[in-house]
Amino acid sequence: MRESEPETAGAVGQAAFFSRTFDEALALTREARDYLAEYGEEEVRRLPAQLQLHFSAESMRLTSRLTYVMAWLLAQRAAHEGELEFEELKEDAWRLGGHDICLAEPTVDPSELPSYLGDLLRRSEALFRRVARLDEMMAAAPA
Repeated sequence: MRESEPETAGAVGQAAFFSRTFDEALALTREARDYLAEYGEEEVRRLPAQLQLHFSAESMRLTSRLTYVMAWLLAQRAAHEGELEFEELKEDAWRLGGHDICLAEPTVDPSELPSYLGDLLRRSEALFRRVARLDEMMAAAPA
């Protein structure tokens, strides 16, 4: 066995992991887009006025989480395809941003919002937290 084989196998496994995470994030982004475009407007109109503002705020938090995650994953993909150096990913410009917005306490108890929005918020937060852990691990990895 050549010395490069284990390294190549690890790179393939890492690329497959990022590909699955990317596919999951993209599917969730599309799901959120479809929900907000097709059902969100109807559901927000049925809410009491005071909850309409919270619906909007939490919808923006959902969009922010998914945007930050997708941007981070696209940077990872660029590095895997040789368009960026892996060391560049440790720079602030390429790190996962938006922690203060994306992980802030909800503006209202999510159970007061439509259940589907609550589900999207829960799943997007779990994805954001997972990517945040990956970002921290990659930033701490030796060069």
